Amino acid sequence: MNNEYICSVDLGGTKILTALMDAHNKIICRVKVATDVEKGKNFIVKCIAESIKDATSQTNLKEEQIKAICLGVPGTVNPRTGVIGVAPNLKIKNFNIKNALQKYFNIPVLIENDVNLGGLGIKIIELKDKVNNMLVVFVGTGIGGAFFFNGQLFRGSTYYAGEIGHIKVAEMGDLDTKPESSTFELLAGRPAIVEYIKKEIGKGKKSILKSVIKKQKIKSKNLADAVSKKDKIAVKSITKASKIIGAVLGSITTLLNIDTIVLGGGVIEAMGDSMLPIIKDSFYAAVLPEPGKYVNIITTKLGDDAALYGGIALVEEFLK
Repeated sequence: MNNEYICSVDLGGTKILTALMDAHNKIICRVKVATDVEKGKNFIVKCIAESIKDATSQTNLKEEQIKAICLGVPGTVNPRTGVIGVAPNLKIKNFNIKNALQKYFNIPVLIENDVNLGGLGIKIIELKDKVNNMLVVFVGTGIGGAFFFNGQLFRGSTYYAGEIGHIKVAEMGDLDTKPESSTFELLAGRPAIVEYIKKEIGKGKKSILKSVIKKQKIKSKNLADAVSKKDKIAVKSITKASKIIGAVLGSITTLLNIDTIVLGGGVIEAMGDSMLPIIKDSFYAAVLPEPGKYVNIITTKLGDDAALYGGIALVEEFLK
């Protein structure tokens, strides 16, 4: 019996998305379950295992038909040892999730940072491997990056490469004020966008999101709806974040001379059409003209599937 199938799992702070792919790189089954971070790391691993078993049950596949389980984790991971260094959204530190998940299956378990995995999926499926020096950026609760140099994923000396959300960024106030030091994701991630809106509403400014705040957390789809309706506070907050994103990406391009930037993640997926022109304007204002003119800035169309497809490349790398 040939092991022609791959199981990919995208582990997030709010959901676990599991998929099975056949030998033609076609997703044949998806299973989505909630991530209960409060119940601890071993419970999360159990939920992952159950989602995989659910997917194999739905497709009538046996373990010996699955080549590998590829797990994307939102944090710093060592793909060779299987250890998560730190995954803040999961409240996990120094945990060998590879060994923990391996106890449930006789299938090789491979792990990778979720944005790296998404970048690999974009590279092989969306861009058909026709990429040289690329940065993939996912904007959501946090901001993560994946670097590709000469067509190869760059993980860094200790597997921390791509943690661009933690770059220190000096933000000037709207009028003047002193620069406030913070990180990229604390200024331009979804929580920062939402926090700005809450503060403005708290000052008495009108917004259609006021009623949303009282009932639930503001999600990317709520922001997108507000922007589409030209809500002034939402538009201002998204514009502010987009300008910061563009400026940071311009500086990175000046440093590394990349030729492709692909944007993804929940915020971009919901509002990419509104954000991309602002990001580009800010990018070109920040980057040196010579490296800047060669950069292609696009949004991915793969959505959540990007990380799932990344499992294909991970298998090719580690199970040759």
